[in-house]
Amino acid sequence: MDFPGNNSKMKSKVDPNARSKEDAERLVSAGRVDDDAAFELKLRPTRLNEFIGQTKVKELLAIALEAAKSRGEALDHVLLFGPPGLGKTTLATIIANELGVGFQQTSGPALQIQGDLTAILTNVRERQVLFLDEIHRLQPVLEEKLYTALEDYKLDIMIGQGPAARTHVMDIKPFTFVAATTRPGLLSSPLRSRFGILLRLEFYTDDELRFVVERSADVLGVPIDHDGAAEIAMRSRGTPRIANRLLRRVRDYAQVRAAGKIDRETACKALEMLEVDAHGFDELDRRLLRTIIEKYDGGPVGLNTLAAALAEEQDALEEVYEPFLIQIGFLDRTPRGRVATRLAYEHLGIEMPRKLSLF
Repeated sequence: MDFPGNNSKMKSKVDPNARSKEDAERLVSAGRVDDDAAFELKLRPTRLNEFIGQTKVKELLAIALEAAKSRGEALDHVLLFGPPGLGKTTLATIIANELGVGFQQTSGPALQIQGDLTAILTNVRERQVLFLDEIHRLQPVLEEKLYTALEDYKLDIMIGQGPAARTHVMDIKPFTFVAATTRPGLLSSPLRSRFGILLRLEFYTDDELRFVVERSADVLGVPIDHDGAAEIAMRSRGTPRIANRLLRRVRDYAQVRAAGKIDRETACKALEMLEVDAHGFDELDRRLLRTIIEKYDGGPVGLNTLAAALAEEQDALEEVYEPFLIQIGFLDRTPRGRVATRLAYEHLGIEMPRKLSLF
């Protein structure tokens, strides 16, 4: 299993999940925003057969779940990785539901001292699922404490201080540790080796997202036709979280301007008003591409320089903006920097220089 950008010795000094205020307010941001949580909870599937997309992941997971249940054992530890908004948290809850066991959730940033992790691990129940989101942000000293807990179901506890301190080894009950990350390259090799099941989540196709939109509309009681759902799906950047967020906004528009029903025309008008174009780009995406083309002749331009020109954090560009632009062929990463492709020129209506069009 490949982990791009692996650097186990050094973690980024910049918080990789820290987003600018501008990005946090983006309608097409794949990260969770303040009002997403309650809405997503209503739409979240609870069983594997209800989960749309990620066919390979579901097939591998279904076999592992069935095998664990037939043996009456805890499922192997699971690492879920991929871009934000694709369903890692949802899959973690589904694993617990399919196994019929308890579920507990925390995150890397929430665990600050050893006592936090010790308290959680000493209270896990038999075969329980413990979900740790953003594991790449777990402090190294806590990461090391996880090693024996995951491999041998034992926990080293330090009792006392100074010369009188001694280590006590405590047995903990077999459990399933499910971790999620958007940056697998920041995980150390010893930590990755503790996971028996590694699952990469990919961007969704337009057809898969159309099913997501139709299912969500049905749950919400929103009338929508096939073409209306397809239009929302096409502009959702391959991400269910964005698809559901756009559905909410289009629903509001339809309620006021179209008697509550969403068809293609209504969806197009609503999304145009929200400045989300046919590729799912917003003004920030267009500004990034336009900056590369107009200021730096299409590239290559280094990440540092591009971040300074856009007044954005490098990690925000690399983890939030770029993955989808690269996925659909509007941006290339090269050893010398970022390069805008022919598709970017065509989308922005800018003529590609002859010297570039020859390549």
